[in-house]
Amino acid sequence: MAVSISRILKDTEYKFDQFKTEQIEALENSISVKTDKNGKEIYYVQCLAREKEIKLTPEECVRQLYLDTLINEYDYRTDRIQLEYPVKFGREEKRADIVIFDKDRPTVPYIIVELKKPKLKDGKEQLKSYCNATGAPIGVWTNGSQISYYNRKDPNYFEDIPNIPKASQKLSEILTKRWTIQDLVEKDKLLNERKSLKGLILEMEDEVLANAGVDVFEEVFKLIFTKLFDEMESGRKKDRTLEFRNYGYTETELKEKIQSLFDSAKKKWAGVFKDSDKIVLTPSHLSVCVSSLQDVKLFNSNLEVVDEAFEYLINKSSKGEKGQYFTPRYVIDMCVRMLNPTEEETMIDTAAGSCGFPVHTIFYVWQKILEKKGLSRSHLFTLEKKPEECTDYVREKVFAIDFDEKAVRVARTLNLIAGDGQTNVLHLNNLDYERWDEFTEDENWQDTYFEGFKKLRKLRKVEKSNQDFNFDVLMANPPFAGDIKESRIITKYELGKNEKGKYQNKVGRDILFIERNLNFLKAGGRMAIVLPQGRFNNSSDKYIRDYIAKRCRILAVVGLHQNVFKPHTGTKTSVLFVQKWDEKLCPKKDDYNIFFATMQKPSKDNSGDKIYVKETDGALKLDSHGHLIVDHDLFNHEGLTQDGIAEAFAEFAKKEKLSFF
Repeated sequence: MAVSISRILKDTEYKFDQFKTEQIEALENSISVKTDKNGKEIYYVQCLAREKEIKLTPEECVRQLYLDTLINEYDYRTDRIQLEYPVKFGREEKRADIVIFDKDRPTVPYIIVELKKPKLKDGKEQLKSYCNATGAPIGVWTNGSQISYYNRKDPNYFEDIPNIPKASQKLSEILTKRWTIQDLVEKDKLLNERKSLKGLILEMEDEVLANAGVDVFEEVFKLIFTKLFDEMESGRKKDRTLEFRNYGYTETELKEKIQSLFDSAKKKWAGVFKDSDKIVLTPSHLSVCVSSLQDVKLFNSNLEVVDEAFEYLINKSSKGEKGQYFTPRYVIDMCVRMLNPTEEETMIDTAAGSCGFPVHTIFYVWQKILEKKGLSRSHLFTLEKKPEECTDYVREKVFAIDFDEKAVRVARTLNLIAGDGQTNVLHLNNLDYERWDEFTEDENWQDTYFEGFKKLRKLRKVEKSNQDFNFDVLMANPPFAGDIKESRIITKYELGKNEKGKYQNKVGRDILFIERNLNFLKAGGRMAIVLPQGRFNNSSDKYIRDYIAKRCRILAVVGLHQNVFKPHTGTKTSVLFVQKWDEKLCPKKDDYNIFFATMQKPSKDNSGDKIYVKETDGALKLDSHGHLIVDHDLFNHEGLTQDGIAEAFAEFAKKEKLSFF
């Protein structure tokens, strides 16, 4: 009976996701089992390169599987391969896991493969030291799950390459091959190498950005912005050659090409960068960054890939000191499903961050438009041209406001992409609405935001007043941290008073946001807002709960797991869902049912890393668009997970005859 290698790899950092089922089965069928004097089973296998029986450790499992790949897929003969190749460092000697020798110089290492260090950062350092000591131009690191390929340009720079050459190929053939969007879909590094965009940015920081003397947020933002534009252009003209690639150019030529592409992107998506903005990375630093990003497909059926990277960049540059933590996209999707917006309704996020609520509302409404037209959503949905109703919806119905300038630029980028060049994302201090004129009369501000602001003005309740609006749907996760201390702002709000009716010296930012948000809603309008759990429990906050109950029907309270906002904060939060009283849409009642639910699955571990759904064999489960599925119980993911809180609420809403279900 074959021995399962998952048994050998259990509880280690090694995996076998990189390999084909038939490779794994062939290895398992060749394992022999012996017992030592204590009766413990020890596994052996005939080595593919050394032609002798060897003990099978977790590292050796991955080495034998990768040897199989090198021999049978890349066609390297075993006489060009040596295992445990000695590499000298002064008096010390270390052993490289796999070395492939140069075809014309059979004693000179050409490719070095590192497996001993199953974490990328450690493995890459070890690999670099071996390549530098031997002069090998190509390095590979893998732990069986992730894999990385590098070209050693000089001792300091190791550039990512899309693959290693086959035995019959030269490295230059790999580097100069022209790519279309289809090549990117097939060879997407995030899927094939099990990388994340955030992980690649961290790698770039380690390699070049930390010492480049540049604003990391700005430079990476420029590169992602440029690459998104390149993919969008190719997605609409499938035979176009991708331009965000190094096809063997000199570093200076590459910089000119990427700058020109960035200039085109700025024209297409105006109001994110200034016309005069330039890429300031040196040609050699830029070359390393382009090689890291060029094999990544940023566009998919949602914008989660770029979203996660921007979240990291914004938090890194603002250190989260404003309590502005991006709402995980699965929490957003639950809120959208529970409020069930339609294409006729207006929607706003008043503390937009990177615009998660608006973007996911757009996707939700688009899905309904597509279904109505009998169209399906492809895995490149975000870059394809949409039916006119889709862009009309973004142009006329979806709004967002945020005070953080970096967040607004990211939000505009995501919205411009989602809305095909349309966006109503505005840079304003939402709580200080009386001073909006100071922004709106500024010519520079007008150049970027005025079109969106004109549309927002049409939704005012009273002409010339920015206090009350007529929105159908509002979703927001206002910043929790920091109090408002300016009395001229506090005195504009009922909730600026304490339970005794006296204006306070300082008020929690999120408390004022509750009132501000309700003022954005028309009668019958509905809201989802993320709040600290204390607002629901603390006896001192009873006056806030009374204020809400007076103006609205409380629809639901959903308690989120305390890991949801990690690593930024462990604050326990809940989402409050309300609908403003209205004779027709939500007639006033003294006694009514409220939906309560608590998230049971943590969705992230204690360090803030997402927990993903796994198949029965332990492999990570992918949905129909190739995305990993976060393990939560908020809703059913494409029929691949169980029904959750959102589905239970929909049943409740129908039974209660709520106006929006």
